[in-house]
Amino acid sequence: MAQPQEAYATRNPNNIRTDVLAEARQACYKARDAFYACVEKETDKKPTEIASVGLLYPSDCKASRAEFEKLCRASWVNHFDRQYCKNRRVQRLLDDKESRRGV
Repeated sequence: MAQPQEAYATRNPNNIRTDVLAEARQACYKARDAFYACVEKETDKKPTEIASVGLLYPSDCKASRAEFEKLCRASWVNHFDRQYCKNRRVQRLLDDKESRRGV
């Protein structure tokens, strides 16, 4: 089922309400932040679920993942997953470098 703002934009292609789009974008960002906060909070648990781009997350975060996927476009979800994985990889490299220095 199309989200209300998508349905509105489809019916009225020349009259896009930016306030509706902004609300949808904010809802997406909020759902994204909630999902990644859950992933960070549950780092001690074994990841059993697979998201896009090979992102693994614990089953405790399934509900927030479903909300994230519902409120955001699929291309955005992929983008945010890639970005999250890249940032985690960089952080691991930096942490590893610091531990080798003996700091």
